[in-house]
Amino acid sequence: MALEVRAIEPKEVASALAPIWHYFGSRPEPDQIERLGTILPVERMLAAVDGGRIVGGAGAYQFDTTVPGGAQVPTAGVMAVGVLPTHRRRGALTALMRKQLADAHERGEPIAMLFASEGGIYSRFGYGLASLAGDIELPKEHARLWDDEPLGQARLLEADEEVLEILPGIYDRVQPETVGMFTRSREWWKVRRLRQGQQGGQQMRAVIEVDGVPEAYALYRLNFEVNHMITETSVEVGEALGTSPLALDAIWRFLLSIDWVARIDAFWLPLDHPLLQWIREPRRMRFAVLEALWVRFVDVGAALIARRLGGGEVVLDLRDEFCPWNAARWRVANGSADRTTAPADLRLNVEALASVYLGGFTFEGLRWAGRLEELKPGAVARADVLFGTERLPWCPEIF
Repeated sequence: MALEVRAIEPKEVASALAPIWHYFGSRPEPDQIERLGTILPVERMLAAVDGGRIVGGAGAYQFDTTVPGGAQVPTAGVMAVGVLPTHRRRGALTALMRKQLADAHERGEPIAMLFASEGGIYSRFGYGLASLAGDIELPKEHARLWDDEPLGQARLLEADEEVLEILPGIYDRVQPETVGMFTRSREWWKVRRLRQGQQGGQQMRAVIEVDGVPEAYALYRLNFEVNHMITETSVEVGEALGTSPLALDAIWRFLLSIDWVARIDAFWLPLDHPLLQWIREPRRMRFAVLEALWVRFVDVGAALIARRLGGGEVVLDLRDEFCPWNAARWRVANGSADRTTAPADLRLNVEALASVYLGGFTFEGLRWAGRLEELKPGAVARADVLFGTERLPWCPEIF
């Protein structure tokens, strides 16, 4: 019997999640399935079925993502992709990806986005690495800033109800201004941010108020450890956001000043995070770079029109074997992206274009990497002006 890919039935959620949970060394528990159901409609979960048995699964959250210029673009947030080891190399993953992208196209979602456990897998399906991030391990004795002036008033929040009254409002002010960040519902906060990472110490929630107005927050844990009466406790920063540079400064001053701590760990920081300027010796952070967002064009025209573009124009000869409706010559200019028969300036694959979409990489970088062909002199430079951004994209949360 041929492999079939289809939307699941409500009773099949656990079976569709089981393939990816297999690699976590466990099975989805009923309470996990119940919580997930509040943020993932069952119709957005696919299953690969062989002989009546589910052997693979793939889901896609729906949220909006900020792109250069501030537009909020409907996005398929790809998650829970997995195929049982009994069915590897049999086309199940390819079939799941093809169906998922076709569904996103039908729903009118111009882009898909994911975090990849193995990035090499998803480039085969047209995903391009769109941003980098970094983890830090900063010894407390080197958490020294250039000045020591406190900003605002910090306080800890305990009740989930108070957290949900305050923190989403700060996030919702930061998200539209930050390329790569996506919208969060109240249920998302409850299921993902206030529960994620149950290992280690209890999650702490701190807010910075300036003149009584909440302007920054941090979600963190204290992982307590002591040896011979010497603290080896680490502060694990899950998320720290501020509505302005001063507010962000304030929340990090709070985190770096917590007493009885040996090390400050943080994850998914942008490569242009101001900590690299604040800390007197940035090398002490042991900043480790890793892949972050991967982006896939579902509808090239709609995605490019939504994005702010600079002056000039460029004609792209775009190749996309996996989603052939995108393959064409595209004339891209400020405010427009149209199919054309005009001679192309650049030739590239869809995953290469996805890498520059959010501003995480440049056409010049792609040229040096041999990932595009410049057909007319100066076309790469013109394309970089057209797609230029001020800041690197960043998403503070893996999904």
